[in-house]
Amino acid sequence: MDITSAQVENLVRKILGEMGGSSSSCSSCGGKVPKTGKVAMLTATKNIEVKEFAIPELQDDDILVKVEGCGVCGTDVHEWKGDPFGIIPVTLGHEGTGEIVALGKNVKFDTAGNPIKVGDKIVTSVISCGECQICRNHPAQTNLCEKQGVFGLVPHNDANPFMGWFATHILIRDPGATYFVVNDLDLQERMLLELACVCVHALKRANSTGLINFNSKVLVQGLGPVGLVMISVLRAAGINHVIAIDGTPKRLEMAKKLGAKTVINFREATKLEERVAIVKGVTSGIGADFAFQCTGAPAAAKDIYEYIRRGGGMCEMGFFVNNGEYNVNPHFAMCNKEITLVGSWDYSADDYPTTMAFLRQAREMNIPIKELITHSYPLDKLNEAMEMNISQQGIKICYVAD
Repeated sequence: MDITSAQVENLVRKILGEMGGSSSSCSSCGGKVPKTGKVAMLTATKNIEVKEFAIPELQDDDILVKVEGCGVCGTDVHEWKGDPFGIIPVTLGHEGTGEIVALGKNVKFDTAGNPIKVGDKIVTSVISCGECQICRNHPAQTNLCEKQGVFGLVPHNDANPFMGWFATHILIRDPGATYFVVNDLDLQERMLLELACVCVHALKRANSTGLINFNSKVLVQGLGPVGLVMISVLRAAGINHVIAIDGTPKRLEMAKKLGAKTVINFREATKLEERVAIVKGVTSGIGADFAFQCTGAPAAAKDIYEYIRRGGGMCEMGFFVNNGEYNVNPHFAMCNKEITLVGSWDYSADDYPTTMAFLRQAREMNIPIKELITHSYPLDKLNEAMEMNISQQGIKICYVAD
């Protein structure tokens, strides 16, 4: 019987572990573990440097992943520009995906209970503490965990420097980590999964109001990646009339490709009264049944109440960092119109299977969500990727491994 070198290596590794290796080390990690890996570390504002580190010795509950790609999120850009979270030095990147290259012996299933093995494609979700009042008493709302973490927004740690997806490898070690096998999705779909999960969670929050159905006319304000994916999620969910507002022609065109029926360029309809008239003109004179506020601009957040009909609703999902305040008259904006308002923060791990189903549905419906990815950069060009994101010349910017 022929035995390959890889089989020999795995056999030796297993024998050595059974001969009395430390209980904290991985005694049966399948797959070949590289000696070193690289990370693109944010060492100061607007300064990402590629650094090389030794891969830590794998333990029995570890998963080592070779990174294939990762989306650049607006949160990454905010951190790169000004460190609002105070986590420098940090390896960013939380929209990532890759292939498992080594697996601790205790890891048998992913968070959804699916079998997991070396060679599987994988994504990560939230890291929950399991100890706070939310985790203990509201396990379906782990997005509100008081100590919630996300790979890619964790400060650098010498014990495990591979904690963000802007790297050649990521080491999943935290006991509260959640992760999912996604073998049936291609690389582009996998890089969009985390972003899509934000929107799937927002739709779940919106659905809690009882105001969204097949007959609803839904407005999306702000057509960055979040707003455009929100349109895709709404279309996949059966919403036939989406109204999209933005000031960038490229994004408005993409909104139409994704299925928006009415688009409004606020640089052309410069007065709020003009835009409100357009919205009412396509909604039988009353306004949108529901609206998703996807910008991080306080002025836009103030305007959105004017587009909503009396008895309608709104989901605020644009302020993932503190971008400031706005003034609104609660009598006219909310009480007199009896608006139902919900906020949406992040997502829970249980939103991931639903999001995978959305991506499959988008594929079935030929919603061209993958066309959102307009630019990709290698590991050593991530400063340029941040600049491209800020310039708004593209739509979705990604890191793609060599």
